[in-house]
Amino acid sequence: MNDWIGLAVIGFLVLCGLLALSRLGKPYDLTTEEFEKRAKEGPGLLGAGLAGLQKALDPALEKAVIAQEDLRQARHAGEQGAGEPLGAGNTGDRDAAND
Repeated sequence: MNDWIGLAVIGFLVLCGLLALSRLGKPYDLTTEEFEKRAKEGPGLLGAGLAGLQKALDPALEKAVIAQEDLRQARHAGEQGAGEPLGAGNTGDRDAAND
């Protein structure tokens, strides 16, 4: 008899866990104003703390973030002179120095 009671309790806990996960998995309606408010607020204190923790645990991540920022800046700078390849101004100087 005690085995059946224990099995029922375990089954009840599993059933409650599955119901909780199904409720968490459902999408919810989000108004445009609420979305813009959340986007304006940013990641929040918890998200910023987790990002800092991730940087401390994985030093390569910090280098990757710096590389991405450099790439974004180079891309924006590259749009100004889109017709010239990178380093095109230096080739004439090298040829003149070698002569």
